[in-house]
Amino acid sequence: MTKSVLCVDDSASIRQMVSFTLESAGYAPDTAVDGADALTKLDQNKYQLIITDLNMPNLDGIGMIKKVREMPQHAGIPIVMLTTESDEGKKQEGKAAGATGWIVKPFDQTKLVAVVNKLIGA
Repeated sequence: MTKSVLCVDDSASIRQMVSFTLESAGYAPDTAVDGADALTKLDQNKYQLIITDLNMPNLDGIGMIKKVREMPQHAGIPIVMLTTESDEGKKQEGKAAGATGWIVKPFDQTKLVAVVNKLIGA
């Protein structure tokens, strides 16, 4: 069974690049335009991993992670932050919210796949 990954980012080009990268690695990517859209998708689908941006309209990445961690059916899902933000304070805030990992944009496609493989296997 192909493992599905939800990519949450307000940038269409990032969503496309992450989806292409994951699809090429054998995963089934899905996308959401912000944290609120992601929560709607989580109500309707099951994912093995979430990759999310930090700064987005409506509901940002940290707010979304906090809400996901409150949902028992998704409590154990790994969540990787993929953002331009490299501030240590923001990283700590993400970790405290429940982020599993943190990758700074622009991202290396090989590194992204390696992280996904490590977290959920190919």
